[in-house]
Amino acid sequence: MFSQFSHLWQSTLNWQPTAEQELQFERLYNLVLEGNQIQNLTRITEPQDFWEKHLWDSLRGVMPFFGQENLQAIDIGTGAGFPGLPCAIAQPTWQITLLDSRQKKTAFVKQVIEKIQLVNGRTLAGRSEEIGRIQVHRQKYDLALIRAVGSAELCAQYALPFLKSGGQAVLYRGQWSDKEQEELTKACETIGAEIVKVETFFTPLTASIRHCIYLAPYFSTSV
Repeated sequence: MFSQFSHLWQSTLNWQPTAEQELQFERLYNLVLEGNQIQNLTRITEPQDFWEKHLWDSLRGVMPFFGQENLQAIDIGTGAGFPGLPCAIAQPTWQITLLDSRQKKTAFVKQVIEKIQLVNGRTLAGRSEEIGRIQVHRQKYDLALIRAVGSAELCAQYALPFLKSGGQAVLYRGQWSDKEQEELTKACETIGAEIVKVETFFTPLTASIRHCIYLAPYFSTSV
């Protein structure tokens, strides 16, 4: 199903899924379609849109960390499992926690993890602002991924408590303005973080603009 996009993985991410990973991506797609019949998971259901906006977009955000092994990552507000599930498939040595406040969503993601046999994924139900204060999760992660949750300032506030020294948050955004940059910079001063970099790119099929904002606690290393 997604084999027609194989060359784009390589040319855009300098990465190629294995045959097993291709099957897992396709199984993930089919499971999301099935789940959509029971609850509202995503409006993105056409294969090419799913590949670009859910699979490719999820992995593009963590591309700077490809090649690093044994990272601990948390996907905050995972919803139907994005970007966490594609990242878990693509980076099998990473341990990824998929967090959402809605138990119906985490129940669905847990079923997907079991059905596609993702041994490096686990779900967690709860509000991020509460989970981030729990010792077992506070300052324990190398990466905090957050997409389509709210304003960049709010995303930063949710993500930063989870990061260990040297960790980074990845904020997935569509448009990105100078005003948003100024507001986020001010917010980072308050919460003790810095903007490491902002990447602007275009999706490979529809040339839609995307941005990834990388944040780090003070004194951490950059990508």
